[in-house]
Amino acid sequence: MPATIKDVARAAGVSASTVSRALSMPDLVLPRTRERVQRVADELGYHPNRAARGLITGRTGNIGLIVPDLTNPFFPGVVKGVQGRAREADYSVFLADTDERAAAEVGLVRKLGKQVDGIVLCSPRTSEAELLDACGETPIVLLNRRIGRVPSVTVDNGDAVRQAVAHLAALGHHRVGYVAGPRMSWSNRERLRALRVTTAAAGVELVEVATVAPRFTGGVAAADLVLASGVTAVIAYNDLVGLGLLNRFNARGVAVPRDISVVGFDDIVFAEMASPALTTLAQPTEETGRAGVELLLRLLEEPDRAATARRELSAQLMVRASTGQAATVRRAPHAHPDDTGPAVIGPGEEPQ
Repeated sequence: MPATIKDVARAAGVSASTVSRALSMPDLVLPRTRERVQRVADELGYHPNRAARGLITGRTGNIGLIVPDLTNPFFPGVVKGVQGRAREADYSVFLADTDERAAAEVGLVRKLGKQVDGIVLCSPRTSEAELLDACGETPIVLLNRRIGRVPSVTVDNGDAVRQAVAHLAALGHHRVGYVAGPRMSWSNRERLRALRVTTAAAGVELVEVATVAPRFTGGVAAADLVLASGVTAVIAYNDLVGLGLLNRFNARGVAVPRDISVVGFDDIVFAEMASPALTTLAQPTEETGRAGVELLLRLLEEPDRAATARRELSAQLMVRASTGQAATVRRAPHAHPDDTGPAVIGPGEEPQ
């Protein structure tokens, strides 16, 4: 039979009301008493009734998590990190997927805001003005996006790009392409900005090949444009795009990395399984999710001090078989029987 609040009170030698205050409003109880109550509660396996605690604290005990695309293997790691840290803090997580539709984000924030204490919003595509309005209604922490004074967790895209360019330059690549992701993606804009600066400093020519949907099909669609650009290496917005490039290059008889090198972003589980295995910038997805919840918990407890908190994590270059020494003379790719014309960029996208 589960322990009750009266069991804890009896064992700790205090009243039931003191137990309630010690567990729900600890600042109102003397430290020595609070520690004794918590120790006894842990020993007896007592867990406060969430609904009753909510009536006292005004908290729901829930956190919202909004991601742009659950089918993208990048996001399950983030979800795992969010759930793990939330569980440690005795919070439940409500998960929502916008299917890469920026218009859906603010609506979901407002709907979830009525059922949760705060929201972790991952890689939002919504405009800054709309996000700032939403943050005024609900405590929000952003992942992979930085806006004004809103708490955020990001990856150092500048350093990640420097690692990739340095790697390709060391292999003798002097003309490198970039297949961009969504124009509204903050990460895409940061990577492109860093690429322009870093390639110029390294004496490497940057070719901005195309803007595509951040999916496997986006990479397939951009591959012919990459080959037509004459680059010896290409950096993809994410691993899904990179895997799409590998697929189309293989269909056209283009050898990777002999004819062209490919670098991705994220280090999703399929990157290492590909043939050839994809060189990529590994992002700490689980750590990102945990850090997002940590900032949200601080924001809930100390809104004034945590309102502008930021964390920036590091990416790590994972060198695999998809990158190699640049060919002295670039060979024309062999035609393939199913080549019927130039690649078609996905709906709503266009070459940049």
